[in-house]
Amino acid sequence: MIISHKHKYLFVELPRTGSTAISRELRLNYDGEAIMVKHATYADFLKTAGAEEKQYFVFSGIRNPLDDAVSLYFKYVTDHKHKWTNPDRLQRSRGLVSLLSLRQFRFVQQQQPDFATYLKRFYRTPYNNWSALSHKDLDYIIRFEHLQSDFAEAIKRIGLELVRPLPQVNTTEKKNRDYLAYYTPEARAHARRVFGPFMQQWGYEFPPEWGNGQISRWDELQFNFFNIFRTLYWKYLRFRI
Repeated sequence: MIISHKHKYLFVELPRTGSTAISRELRLNYDGEAIMVKHATYADFLKTAGAEEKQYFVFSGIRNPLDDAVSLYFKYVTDHKHKWTNPDRLQRSRGLVSLLSLRQFRFVQQQQPDFATYLKRFYRTPYNNWSALSHKDLDYIIRFEHLQSDFAEAIKRIGLELVRPLPQVNTTEKKNRDYLAYYTPEARAHARRVFGPFMQQWGYEFPPEWGNGQISRWDELQFNFFNIFRTLYWKYLRFRI
C-alpha cells in the first residue's frame, strides 16, 4: 500500500493488476511511501487512518480474470522470482492463501498440466478476489487492460503531471501467446461458469466467438453465497490463519 501525505492519495495494491509497477513509480516520482503490508486492503487502512487521511484520493486496480488465471498459471510454471522455492520467501509467507498457493505450485511442477487441466482443478467455485471488499467505493480503478492510460488518468485526478510512461516490471515469463489462446472449448465452458459473475460485475465480456455470454442465475447465486464467507475471511482472518 502506497500513501502520499503531500499529495493526499492512497494506492491499494491488488495482486497481479500492475500494482508492483505502479507502487514503484509512485515512490520514485510522486512522493509515495510504503505503509502497512504490500497487499493490505482499504479496510485495513481505515482501521488506523486519521480523519484527514480518510479523505485522500484512493485508487487501485482490477484485471480480467481470464487473463489473470493464465498469468498465475505461468507464474507457477516458471516459479516466478523463486517465490515458492526460496526458503526466505517461504518463511515470510503465511496464511491459508499462501498454503493453497504452494499446493497449486507443487501440482503444476509435479504434474505439468496444461492450462485447461489446471483451471478445472483449482477454479471450482465462482471466482472473486478481495476487490469485493471496497473497490466499488474507491475514487478510481485502473484496469490492467488499459494500464498506461488509466495510470495517467489517476495521476491527473490526483492533480499532478505525468512524469513518464509507466515502466513495465514484474512481467510473467513464457506467456508468449494471447491469453485467450489457452482456452480450449472445454476450458471456455468452465471459465464461463466460474468467471462469469465477476466479469459481469466489472463490465468484462467474453469473446464473441465463445458464443452466448449470458450468466446463469445459479452461478450468480453461488457467487453471492461464497462471497459471504470470502468477505469474512478477507476482513478478519487473512493475516491470522
